[in-house]
Amino acid sequence: MTTTHTARCFCGAVEISLTGTPEAMGYCHCESCRHWSAGPVNAFTLWSKGSVRIAKGEEQLGSYAKTPTSARRWCRQCGGHVLTEHPAWGLVDVYAAVIEGFDFSPGVHVPYQETVLPIRDGVTKLKDLPQAMGGSGVALAE
Repeated sequence: MTTTHTARCFCGAVEISLTGTPEAMGYCHCESCRHWSAGPVNAFTLWSKGSVRIAKGEEQLGSYAKTPTSARRWCRQCGGHVLTEHPAWGLVDVYAAVIEGFDFSPGVHVPYQETVLPIRDGVTKLKDLPQAMGGSGVALAE
C-alpha cells in the first residue's frame, strides 16, 4: 500500500499531495534557507519530483529562483511558504511544517558550518552537503 501525505499553505489555498516516502529529511542551516524561512533553521523533506503533485491552487503559487539550484514557491494569497524545487537533483523540498500529521524523522543537518543555532541531538552534522549533491560530505563534531 502506497502512503500519501497532504501538505497545505497557511490558508489552505494550495494543497500538495505527496506519495511514498521522502528521499531524505533533515535540517538546513544555510543563510539562504534561514532568510527564506525567517528562522534560525529550516526543517526539510526531500521528495523525488514524481512523488509531488500540486493537488489544488497551482495558480496561487508564486516562484522565485535566487540561483539555478533552487526555485522557492509560496502561496500568493497568504504568503505561506510551501516548497522548493531542486531541478538539478530531481528533488522537491516540501517543508516539514506544512505536511499534515507527518512523522518527521531528521537524518542530517546541512550545512552545519553556517549554523546560528547549535543543536545537540545526535544527528549527523555535515559541513556543507553530501558528496552526491556536490558537497564535501565532511561530518562535523557535535
